[in-house]
Amino acid sequence: MADFSKARQNMVDCQLRTNKVVDEALVARFETVPREWFVGESVQSVAYVDEDVSIGNGRYLVAPMVLARMLQELAISRSEVVLDVGCGTGYSSAIISGLADTVVALEETAELATRANELLIELAADNAIVVEAPLAEGYATQGPYDVILVIGAIASVPSALTDQLVDGGRLAAIIDDGKGQGKVILMIKNHGALSQRELFDASVPRLPGFEPKMGFVF
Repeated sequence: MADFSKARQNMVDCQLRTNKVVDEALVARFETVPREWFVGESVQSVAYVDEDVSIGNGRYLVAPMVLARMLQELAISRSEVVLDVGCGTGYSSAIISGLADTVVALEETAELATRANELLIELAADNAIVVEAPLAEGYATQGPYDVILVIGAIASVPSALTDQLVDGGRLAAIIDDGKGQGKVILMIKNHGALSQRELFDASVPRLPGFEPKMGFVF
């Protein structure tokens, strides 16, 4: 079996640390979690490159730097419950499991959800729960959440997700309306009101189920 430890460390040193990822607890997760497990064998050799990597079913692991910077902005603490929307094969959830109290890994593609569950069990991520359900609806049963991560491009953040945030909760997503560069945004809920700010540019593949609603055509 190939040894990916050097590639993993190079990813951390050359992609994360050089792009403002300075949270040491977060960096330690990227140094520890084997990203190559979460992709097919045929693409393991590119698991640590600075780009999105296919996991099948039209889905991707987003570039490590994008995920790391989003998680750093969310500033997850050990007491918090996190909803990971679009977990795919579970890589982002595996990272989060070492930062949070509980992570709900939400995936609507059965094959990906099954694989995510297998990998999280193999990694002994006992605080991670994989749920198979429509992504855009969130998972209110386990909510409300301190943090919600939407890991893929969406046209807009549906109210179904923001309604599942606690007061003081944070949500990070990549907004791409198809009119230009995608933007990572951070939303914070205070006394029921949402504030939003743009963090950085990011172009990543779209998540299913978040397509813009079509209006009436006369």
